[in-house]
Amino acid sequence: MTEEFKEHLLKKHNHCRNCPSNKAIKNFFQDIMSLLFPNFSDGRLDKPKLIKDRIQSIQGTLQDFLFQHPNLSTQDALEVAEDFINNLEPIERAISMDVEAIYSGDPAAKSKEEIIRSYPGFYAISAYRVAHALNKIGVKVIPRIITEHAHHRTGIDIHPGANIDHSFCIDHGTGVVIGETTVIGHNVKIYQGVTLGALSVNKEDANSKRHPTIEPHVVIYANATVLGGKTTIGNNSIIGGNVWITRSVEPYSTIYYVSENNQIKKHKLEA
Repeated sequence: MTEEFKEHLLKKHNHCRNCPSNKAIKNFFQDIMSLLFPNFSDGRLDKPKLIKDRIQSIQGTLQDFLFQHPNLSTQDALEVAEDFINNLEPIERAISMDVEAIYSGDPAAKSKEEIIRSYPGFYAISAYRVAHALNKIGVKVIPRIITEHAHHRTGIDIHPGANIDHSFCIDHGTGVVIGETTVIGHNVKIYQGVTLGALSVNKEDANSKRHPTIEPHVVIYANATVLGGKTTIGNNSIIGGNVWITRSVEPYSTIYYVSENNQIKKHKLEA
């Protein structure tokens, strides 16, 4: 090994010496989840002081991340951490509505506790909600590490930049991909293998809307692929399994394949 290569490695480590590790960021997310949902906690936070201490710990951890590595945010670390803490209430409310949607939409779910403790869709959506809140207040890198942690654990890949309304349900979930500029309305349900992706992967398109819009009350079945920033799936539509869509779909439509000739078919539902 050359001395030049050793010097190269030393420079890399010196540059990154204050970066929070992926493990530290994972623990930060777990602390948030154990505050919002007791089933994630090793011990009950059953006294006001314990709740207050956990909130202060989460705020302090985020402040430390931002103080130690200023490139993670262009804003004041204290203000960013305080903004995030103030977002915990709407985050918890949105996740709770997601739990309701999952419970209502899955006959196999015996209780909401079962969903919180064991459903990959719940975990991935929760990670997205936390990461999205951080992303909106200008925190860099950390949101993506949180969603990639959930991706590794669940097989569900949701970019923290996506905009997903309340009462979102992912059933089963393995292989779901939701791109950065995707917009999803309320009461949407998707199944495993669904891709909400981009038609173009050119770097010059990075700041444009590349991913589809899914309007409220849409169901998208397994392995469907919906691509393109100009593609909108109209409200109350049903997208069948294995279809490939690159054009907008009117509200109250049903899109599906007919297996005998492998052609896509469209059926208009009554409003």
